[in-house]
Amino acid sequence: MTCATIRPATAEDAGALLAMVRALAVYDDDPERVVATEADLRRDGFGPDPRFEALIAELDGAPVGYALYYPSYTAWQGRCGLFLEDLYLAEAARGHGLGRRIMALLAHIARDRGWTRIDLRVRADNRARSFYDRAGMAALDGWLPYKIAGPAFDDLAGEAESLAAPGVKPGAAPVTG
Repeated sequence: MTCATIRPATAEDAGALLAMVRALAVYDDDPERVVATEADLRRDGFGPDPRFEALIAELDGAPVGYALYYPSYTAWQGRCGLFLEDLYLAEAARGHGLGRRIMALLAHIARDRGWTRIDLRVRADNRARSFYDRAGMAALDGWLPYKIAGPAFDDLAGEAESLAAPGVKPGAAPVTG
């Protein structure tokens, strides 16, 4: 009989967490995009100012999946929500109900914190989209995900320097125009 557990991640899980992040990138046919290190995950998830939390799914004590999440905010509702950045289960761990249990636990965590929703992005070609549908989630009609990164991000950030008053850091400068 297989023993399935879900527990909060700890700093000691940083290596296993990174290995599963890499496995997710392989699943998404994009392994070269993972540049995070164990030190990054320890610092940002388990340091003095955590940027994310994570759950670890285990089968018989071995890590087989994770959920990485952090708070989001909707000004329209005036409430926080939970943003699910990643949900991954190794292929061998699928079919044990762990994915559904993780989603239920995330909903419980959010509700206990007074948060009103779970948000996530799902790639259009994600083979697991039906899982999210079965969990009661739905694509947001009329909304498209956008991001900026790399050189375009650097160029945009550089524009703030020209908007700053002399001797004032861009983040503290009044923006006019």
